[in-house]
Amino acid sequence: MEKSCIISINDVWHTFGEKMVLQDVNLTVNEGDFVAITGPNGGGKTTILRLILHLLKPTKGSVLYFESDKQVERLKFGYLPQKNAIDSQFPITVEEVIASGLMTSPFRRTTAEDRQLVDDTIKLVRLDEVRSHAIGKLSGGQLQRALLGRAIISKPSVLVLDEPLSYIDKQFEAHLYQIVETLAATTTIILVSHEMSVISGMANRHIIVARGKIHECVAHHHFVKSECE
Repeated sequence: MEKSCIISINDVWHTFGEKMVLQDVNLTVNEGDFVAITGPNGGGKTTILRLILHLLKPTKGSVLYFESDKQVERLKFGYLPQKNAIDSQFPITVEEVIASGLMTSPFRRTTAEDRQLVDDTIKLVRLDEVRSHAIGKLSGGQLQRALLGRAIISKPSVLVLDEPLSYIDKQFEAHLYQIVETLAATTTIILVSHEMSVISGMANRHIIVARGKIHECVAHHHFVKSECE
């Protein structure tokens, strides 16, 4: 069965000041895809993610969203940013960070179902023992896991992961693979990684971003090799 387009990037160019970061990017993400985006630092990977999330507006071109083949204004995203994009001194606890993934409106009231979801997600990312700790007291890996919990708690239709293995300890890494593999059965996933790894090897599509341009490779499902390499 043919999969429906969920995100369409059309003739996108993006500049920061005088610097051309992306040029003539075209990419369609289909429902149920697991897209791994790799490439050298500074090649434009994170810029593509920010354009996909509408956190940036392209200098030229468009990034469109679709549901059931109809264009829509927004999609239900979960987003795990790089840890260095977070102010770890902000006075908020692990539990509050994870619960914030449910706060679609400032007027939304917390329900018993929400509280259960928060409990289940805290357990899933293995942060039960530090749930009441301020994020400034966490290790880098613990903060990454809290941000992962925030990204997945709302059961998003599209999960965007920017370098999810950063700071994650080896003990949690295998568990993270299991979480992502389970989510991939029901969720469209877009993952950025600076290198091919076990987690990016799970993807069914592999995009290389370098010097502002993208190239799609044939990704071999078990694991890590690509016909671009």
